[in-house]
Amino acid sequence: MTSFCSASNSIAANATQPEKFTNTHIEYKTTWQDMWKVTKAYFRDDRKAATPNFDIPVSELTSQMLNDVSEDSVIKLGHSTTLLKLAERYILIDPVFSERASPVQWMGPKRFHKAPISLDALPHIDAVIISHDHYDHLDKGSIEVLKHKVKVFITPLRVGNHLRDWGVSSDKIVELNWWQNTHVAGIEIIATPSQHFSGRSLFDKDETLWASWVIRSPNTNIFYSGDSGYFEGFKTIGEKYGPFDLSMIETGAYNELWSDIHMLPSESLQAHIDVQANVMMPVHNSTFDLALHNWNEPLIKITEKAGIKGVPISIPIFGEIVPIKNAAEAPNKTWWLDER
Repeated sequence: MTSFCSASNSIAANATQPEKFTNTHIEYKTTWQDMWKVTKAYFRDDRKAATPNFDIPVSELTSQMLNDVSEDSVIKLGHSTTLLKLAERYILIDPVFSERASPVQWMGPKRFHKAPISLDALPHIDAVIISHDHYDHLDKGSIEVLKHKVKVFITPLRVGNHLRDWGVSSDKIVELNWWQNTHVAGIEIIATPSQHFSGRSLFDKDETLWASWVIRSPNTNIFYSGDSGYFEGFKTIGEKYGPFDLSMIETGAYNELWSDIHMLPSESLQAHIDVQANVMMPVHNSTFDLALHNWNEPLIKITEKAGIKGVPISIPIFGEIVPIKNAAEAPNKTWWLDER
């Protein structure tokens, strides 16, 4: 595997970074023909359940409940937004608390459910990890509130420029290239490759880096895929940093038309196997309508495929506190089927 980024290994070495970042295994480009295929697919959309027809269950979370947690735990808050409590420290991943995953809050994909806890009620956060700069992972409104209660923001290269524009002090931002690491209060955080792209407008495609993440506390080892198509890099990550107690793998917003940069459920499961993880927690689903499948199709398909392969899987209710070492034993009601 060759690095997409030339020269320096230093953090935020802007002088040595390329104008555009690229993947190691594919060069992802969209032509007018590709865009026309996607447009036609959306015009022909005949889904029966693009959004839920019942209230998605949410377990309300309080700061006191979080304070009472003594073992390494994971809490899904929505889409890919996840809160980790590791060795008594809080790590928040891809925080999106706004009503819409969009550059404006009067249009765009709207939340299916409320967040289990408000931004104001969150405890002091030791680190926020951002996987890339798309609107369903990097939310300006959330960052503007969080910047006053976060010790450090950890991002791929150049994503920190967005945070600086929104008032986050440079001394609170750490930008990493693939395979670089940093430490926060005894927790090691490593940026690893993913196969995706970046940009928040028509004019800034691939000017910032995207990444998956390895998060290692003294007690647990976790992998988060970020957004990615399936690629051989997952095996390399598993060989280098596995085995993992838990993988949080993108499972949603997929389609054959863009499978190079978003995994199909069978590929998500294979990525989990490749990184040598024990329990799989599917993320990137059940909060926003971002594709052409039914809203709950990702969870239906991944549970079916994991069952065939004998892979332990954990799909908690949003807000449910799940001990990482016992994630496979967490209550796993099929809440996405509305069997109440």
